[in-house]
Amino acid sequence: MTGRLPELYASRFGDHEITAKDRVWREIVRYLARYIDPDAPLMDIACDRGHFIRWAVASERWASDIRDVESTLPADVRFRRSSGLALERFLPREYFGTVFISNYLEHLPSSDSVIEQLRIVREILRPGGRVIILQPNIRFVGPRYWDFIDHRVALTERSLVEATELAGLRTENVITRFLPYSTKGRLPSDPRLVRAYLAFPPAWSVLGRQTLYVGSRG
Repeated sequence: MTGRLPELYASRFGDHEITAKDRVWREIVRYLARYIDPDAPLMDIACDRGHFIRWAVASERWASDIRDVESTLPADVRFRRSSGLALERFLPREYFGTVFISNYLEHLPSSDSVIEQLRIVREILRPGGRVIILQPNIRFVGPRYWDFIDHRVALTERSLVEATELAGLRTENVITRFLPYSTKGRLPSDPRLVRAYLAFPPAWSVLGRQTLYVGSRG
């Protein structure tokens, strides 16, 4: 599957959808900024085309992906091409103030791999540093969770919390229903409408299919 990822993602998201996705992410990052330490290094694991990292503010911006996406990232982003499970070899320990993960854990080969990935996150976080996870929740997505051939691990908000705590992270906040399932879903691409959605939590309980998790290293 790894060797087919560029072909897979190219067929999944066209240029128009990538541009719309970027507009959506600008507003999502604006909301998530409350959890990001702007005075510490920030790491984006499985960064895709940098939809998150390009809008985030931090003293240093780092990103990784199993694909070579460096050319799509801002020039100041320090890119490491790597599987998330191999990042300990390429990143300093106890260095990052924030680590961000979005729509990635479900692609790992097993639940043990999810826990291992989160253990690695803990290792690269400085004491008190935070991890922010956006994760499709199979409880709300249902069978559509398996519409993507590269989804392997089913997670709910409860199993996500259990995995993070087994990895030694401390849970700070869980918003069980936060975002729609994907940018191909019902979240509008107009920035004003996205901003309005994020400012109105009652809408999350209707449209939210992804969980927002915030945890920290003690």
